Amino acid sequence: MSSKYEITRIKGGTDNCYLVSDGKNAILFDTSSGKSLPQVLEVCSRYEMKLLVLSHTHFDHAENASEISKKFQIPVAYHEADDELFDNYDAQPLKSYGAVGFVVLKMSLKVLRETKVIRPSDHFFVKEGDTLAEYGFPDIKVVELPGHTKGSIGLLVQDSAILVGDALDNWIRPGMGHLYYDLDVQKKTVEKIRSFGSRKIYYGHGKPTDTF
Repeated sequence: MSSKYEITRIKGGTDNCYLVSDGKNAILFDTSSGKSLPQVLEVCSRYEMKLLVLSHTHFDHAENASEISKKFQIPVAYHEADDELFDNYDAQPLKSYGAVGFVVLKMSLKVLRETKVIRPSDHFFVKEGDTLAEYGFPDIKVVELPGHTKGSIGLLVQDSAILVGDALDNWIRPGMGHLYYDLDVQKKTVEKIRSFGSRKIYYGHGKPTDTF
């Protein structure tokens, strides 16, 4: 099924965020890290921004959330289970698998612990099955994708695409995310994503693909 929405990848260093638009109105999925704020704002400024959704609240996905929310006067949606990470990254410490995961975690750990991500003042919690109808996108649905963090979520965009945050990644090749809080839960999430059938996959890290 072709989508009536355009999904724009905004690449910031090693991480991505995505703008989903109907041509005029848009939502932003994740924000990238602080150094990417100018380019994220530039892309968002082309649209009537309605909502910001966070896949989870690590700095490379949420560091700009508070500022973007204030700039465009839009609320920020995320899962309640990840609210604790604004106060303490080590509430859900990460582990890794494989050589790629080892390198990525080693490079990220110090920044994860030292970067203070500001909790947006205008925020609300979402859960499995919620739609974005109130913000003009009734056929975009929240899906819970835990494992990387307790509250990791994605967005199902009609029957054509899924935005997965760090549940999957495409550092070298597409597959299960290399960093996890709970490996068993992460593996179940991978199977859940497969159950949605053929969709374009938009990763928090790496280029989008048609399959994984």
